Amino acid sequence: MFRDGAEGKPSEAVHLLFAGEKTRPDHPLPAPEIQTVDDPGNFRVIALESLVAMKLMSNRRKDQVHVLDMIGVGLIDASWLTRFPPSLADRLKHILDTPDA
Repeated sequence: MFRDGAEGKPSEAVHLLFAGEKTRPDHPLPAPEIQTVDDPGNFRVIALESLVAMKLMSNRRKDQVHVLDMIGVGLIDASWLTRFPPSLADRLKHILDTPDA
């Protein structure tokens, strides 16, 4: 984590995650390999599936809300359940089934 000086807050820091390594020992899987796609604005951005997998692995409330936002704008839906291993698919199913929880 890189904080902006001694007074920098962790919530405002830059966090580095390493592809293929568990971010935390309690995470069910290692971070996904980075797959990037070319954005029409000529930026390299992370593939949506990799981003969703990282959000499902962290599974904090703020990550769940990010997934809900993606569901709300139609980026992901129940058809995505088959894209992930059972541990992550279960988390996505829970978010899909309980959007107001």
